Amino acid sequence: MKFAICNEIFQNWKFDDIVPFVAQVGYEGIEIAPFTAAKSVTDVPTSERRRWRELAQQHNLAITGIHWVLAQTEGLHLTHPDPQIRARTSDYFGHLVDFCADLGGKTVVLGSPKQRSLISGVSLEQADDFAFSVLQPAVRKAQDRGVIICFEPLGPAETDFINTATQAISFVDRFSSPHCQIILDVKAMSTESKPIPQIIHESRGRFAYFHANDKNMKGPGFGDIDFTPIAKALRASNYEGWVSVEVFDFTEGPERIAKESLDYLRRTFQP
Repeated sequence: MKFAICNEIFQNWKFDDIVPFVAQVGYEGIEIAPFTAAKSVTDVPTSERRRWRELAQQHNLAITGIHWVLAQTEGLHLTHPDPQIRARTSDYFGHLVDFCADLGGKTVVLGSPKQRSLISGVSLEQADDFAFSVLQPAVRKAQDRGVIICFEPLGPAETDFINTATQAISFVDRFSSPHCQIILDVKAMSTESKPIPQIIHESRGRFAYFHANDKNMKGPGFGDIDFTPIAKALRASNYEGWVSVEVFDFTEGPERIAKESLDYLRRTFQP
């Protein structure tokens, strides 16, 4: 397992400054929130995507993928009853796959709670069908471009559509594709009734990415969640992918968050 960190914690930093800092701290990867580049990925030219990819390569840093993929977009929704809105959303997911691949990334993390929550009058069964139809073309494109779309189960305080790892696995199974899997997130798993190690064991072979954070919205080691049994469960599940630091409370500042989160992960993930 290798450690990465999400770039949006470096508020107001230029990408040219984030990359060398992250590499110097000791991370091996960086995860990109598209809104840090532009409101829409269609506004990011090929030349800029290439520049970001090459800058990361110069510092021996992998761009692992993208997340917060619908943040700050307008008029997009995964489970909307309006077919035109779903068509626009489906088209945009194709652009997201291309954006990820152009950066050299391998993972599109689909969280986006606001843009998938149920609209009044839409049942869970209808929402499931709508989401499937929206994502199906993007999953095919992901296969062509070597990208995995990872659906993220999120807690009920954030969304009412797919709250558990079991539900997420049932949804991605509809695609019958290794290019549509799930992601596990510690903060989100803390809202389930099962212990986090149990969720990891039960999701073995079905998750392709992992977010490290605490239920208090801060980084790993900044709260009460003990990552030692989490690391043990990941090893027992033969997970060999990325463990990426994602936080929502930036109180401690990016430098401290980045350094102390990595120090904590290194200690707890030691075999």
